[in-house]
Amino acid sequence: MAQPPDISDTFLKEVDENLRRDQIRDFFKDNGNYLIAALILFLAVSGGLIWYQGHRERLAEQHVEQLAQIYRDIGTGNTTKVPQQLDDLSNSSSKAVRATALFTRAALAIQQNDKKLAIATYQKIRDDGGLPDPYRDAALIRQTALQFDSLQPQQVISQLEPLAKPGNPWFGSAGEMTALALIKAGKNKEAGELFAKLAKDKTVPDSIRNRSIQISGSLGADASSALEPQAQ
Repeated sequence: MAQPPDISDTFLKEVDENLRRDQIRDFFKDNGNYLIAALILFLAVSGGLIWYQGHRERLAEQHVEQLAQIYRDIGTGNTTKVPQQLDDLSNSSSKAVRATALFTRAALAIQQNDKKLAIATYQKIRDDGGLPDPYRDAALIRQTALQFDSLQPQQVISQLEPLAKPGNPWFGSAGEMTALALIKAGKNKEAGELFAKLAKDKTVPDSIRNRSIQISGSLGADASSALEPQAQ
């Protein structure tokens, strides 16, 4: 009876390698044009992104230089072209440049007694979802301060509520305006309690703490611990 042929491992490996080689050759033969096109597209996109990033960096540097010149012009009183220059920079792709231009524009509007424009500019900062929260929170504080007398007490309380809490960086300013709004709303007890918290908070600016000590006392709230000397 005939024996089956001896197929060695070496032979099987050679067949497997040849098969794989043929499959790879056929794949590139059938899809070579697509692969080349994909490679060209990848290189084009990569090159475009590198150029765009460099372009943005160069543009941001130019904008910073323009801001520096604007501040020099403001310092010398040469502000004729400043408003338009700030308006242009307020559309910068750089968040820092955009925010700085907007805050400067609002400050210039206040200096020129254009309260309406200043309020609108702070609102633009608040509405800019691309800006970090600290910028938008600062705009909210300044806008509320400008509008305080024209807003209903509950409006002030509601919009400052996220900031008028101990531990928040804006607790001093937001807390003081909230407490004053509470007084206008006839809620003296709540106002006194909030003033007492402001008085006792060592992170709050001294000017606000001193006012809070006086007002909280007049409202019957206990802020006596704020008067105690710090431990040595």
